[in-house]
Amino acid sequence: MSTLTEAPPPLSPPAPEQKPPRRRGRWTPYWLLLPGILWLVVFFAAPMVYQASTSVQTGSLEEGYKVTWHFATYWDALTEYWPQFLRSVAYAASATVLCLLLGYPLAYLIAFRAGRWRNLIMILVIAPFFTSFLIRTLAWKTILADGGPVVGALNTLHVLDVTGWLGWTSGDRVLATPLAVVCGLTYNFLPFMILPLYTSLERIDGRLHEAAGDLYAKPSTVFRKVTFPLSMPGVVSGTLLTFIPATGDYVNASLLGSADTGMIGNVIQSQFLRVLDYPTAAALSFILMAAILAMVTFYIRKSGTEDLV
Repeated sequence: MSTLTEAPPPLSPPAPEQKPPRRRGRWTPYWLLLPGILWLVVFFAAPMVYQASTSVQTGSLEEGYKVTWHFATYWDALTEYWPQFLRSVAYAASATVLCLLLGYPLAYLIAFRAGRWRNLIMILVIAPFFTSFLIRTLAWKTILADGGPVVGALNTLHVLDVTGWLGWTSGDRVLATPLAVVCGLTYNFLPFMILPLYTSLERIDGRLHEAAGDLYAKPSTVFRKVTFPLSMPGVVSGTLLTFIPATGDYVNASLLGSADTGMIGNVIQSQFLRVLDYPTAAALSFILMAAILAMVTFYIRKSGTEDLV
């Protein structure tokens, strides 16, 4: 009996080697970041390096300055101008607290009670930005002028007696006093407090307030237990956006204050443009930046939130 052998099946051609899918556009994010990185390098990193080099130089404008790694400039600057540093922190902190006390109720009103007036109120908050910072500050010289209605009302209410006892005013005057400088700082930086607060409050779910009310919580308890804790990112952002530029401000102290109310920004401006002591001015700038960075880091950690708006 013969057996038939089947022919072996034809060999199939080998499957073509599959190449891994090509990652298209993997460099696209880096190209998109390139303009921002170049901007930071040219207008932030390079000036910082130049200022750091200037702060350790010695010499004069006539003979020229040379890098001699004279770090004693930092200690000399801090020893001589520490009152201006403390004054800047005190004025900026006072203005920040006032901005928070004035801005939080307004931001709460816009977020929960404004209704169809919300857009109009927001426009009124942003409107001062359409006017020059210098003009806005000069306007306060008229508002706080001697014999004006504001000073007259404060005298009638004996408010100036209290501020004079605290050392914030002198006699019956408000101009050329610490109170005038703090008022200018508060007015100019108030929108920087209101906008982050409004953004944070507006994101709060209204059902949380209803749930707290269903649990028989009083309005004050709802605010203390629900609204304010949930708005902490806005509080942190607003205080930072107010405190940091207010600390280095010199316009308000120059126009509304006197020689006794000078801030560290006035000293830096004078050292750069009048005294022409560039190493001291650069050292003061770095000390101010380091102090603000340390305070901001401590504040963010103590506030218990890093979710900045």
